[in-house]
Amino acid sequence: MISDSENTLAIANLAFEAWKMGLATGNWESFLKLLTEDFTFSFPVGKYQGIHQGKESAKEFFEYVSKIYSEGLEVDLKRTIQADQTVIFEVESSGKMLGQAYHNQASVFFEVRDEKIYNYREYLAVFYRINP
Repeated sequence: MISDSENTLAIANLAFEAWKMGLATGNWESFLKLLTEDFTFSFPVGKYQGIHQGKESAKEFFEYVSKIYSEGLEVDLKRTIQADQTVIFEVESSGKMLGQAYHNQASVFFEVRDEKIYNYREYLAVFYRINP
């Protein structure tokens, strides 16, 4: 039998792979299906700085992300850490942001409830000014 901890990690890993695919391709459908209806997210900079709520708001945010990284963003997983219902992915990303070379490190937090992601937070190592 799979433990709650193992189940949480499996769901977070599935969401991470869908998130990573969304960044690479701009297709967020698989990721959005894994979110609760009352999903909340926070982002540290730009047009979506702060805390936001709702699956529709998340859809708008990730579509905006795809515009910023219109050629896709490559993500390399460096480390995964789990604490109860929270799974943290430490990543390194590269590509082009608004046509300019981009390279950054980030920590992405997924919180799991009822086999879905109910909260997402991202912390960037280097802040870039993103004009709305």
